[in-house]
Amino acid sequence: MATTIHLRAETKPFERRSPLSPETAKALKDAGYIVRVEKSPDRIYRDEEFEDAGIKLADPGDWMKLKPSEDLIILGLKEIDANGIDLPHNYIHFAHCYKKQEGWATELSRFSKTPTGLLYDLEFLVNERGQRIAAFGFSAGYAGTALALLSWAHQILNPGVKQGPVSKYDLATDLIADVKASLAKALPLNGGKYPQVMIIGALGRCGNGAVDAATAAGVPESSLLKWDLDQTKDGGPFDQITQADILLNCVYLGSHEIKPFCTTDSLSKEDRKLRVICDVSCDPNSDNNPIPVYSEYSKFDKPTTSASSKIKLGPELRVIAIDHLPTMIAREASDEYSKLLLPSLLELKNRHTDGVWTRAEKTFRDRVAELP
Repeated sequence: MATTIHLRAETKPFERRSPLSPETAKALKDAGYIVRVEKSPDRIYRDEEFEDAGIKLADPGDWMKLKPSEDLIILGLKEIDANGIDLPHNYIHFAHCYKKQEGWATELSRFSKTPTGLLYDLEFLVNERGQRIAAFGFSAGYAGTALALLSWAHQILNPGVKQGPVSKYDLATDLIADVKASLAKALPLNGGKYPQVMIIGALGRCGNGAVDAATAAGVPESSLLKWDLDQTKDGGPFDQITQADILLNCVYLGSHEIKPFCTTDSLSKEDRKLRVICDVSCDPNSDNNPIPVYSEYSKFDKPTTSASSKIKLGPELRVIAIDHLPTMIAREASDEYSKLLLPSLLELKNRHTDGVWTRAEKTFRDRVAELP
């Protein structure tokens, strides 16, 4: 029997990305897979684009009506609504519960309560060297930097006023145009100087995206402080952070301990210039969070959250902590990601022998074994 890949509609607010594009859906269909795509008014790809590729559409939420089967895969991007229902199918999506984040046991147990439930977490699809086969790192760094520049400009132009909802952009060029316009208004109030942007993890894909966005927005090379392992290997906190206007954390947060890059004490200085932190890695509930100066996520309707109230000196400090930043440039991000994911999706029919999928299943079984 042919393997069925059922792409569900996302329910996370503002999520517009897709792990499957019309192009990659057609490639799977041409390879003998049965591909179904749930209709979605929010997805960056229109339903008609999938229909034109010869893909059959389904109604939103239809996956919940399907009988679990060895040959059925429920594909998504972000976590499924935390409504407590058991999850008895084979799933592929980001679940954000493998690093023992807050609520991890409750979420993971939804899969393990049934004998057929299985999660292939997208973050843990890795090759034989342990490298992720597909990631949104570049897009996350790009979008996070653009939003950080918008937030900095907002603070300069509107002191003490919280930033409003983020606009939806179909293209990255539209986002950068907005950033340039905001900077043009803010720079005269900052002595004509661009903000100093500090990027930690500048040599990785996320860091490359951050550098590209800053450059596209007109930030000169002299205003970019690029740090990576050589600068951080001895551990923080780092005083240099206080003298940047914007801090971007682009370091992938794994299970290993990282000494904090900054703390409430290190940022409590009268001469601090830092106004905006964009924690692209964004895992405030992890014990290994290297930016332990905030405690909650922010969202696109309220893009910044407050830094710790213990930071009493210096200008107001706002933190961007959105865990799906790439959706700001959803089409470019989805085009890239779906192409990177496609070779492994084409091996789903061999998932019990293919290394990417056997490793992902083992990770799931190992995490389930750690449930209390």
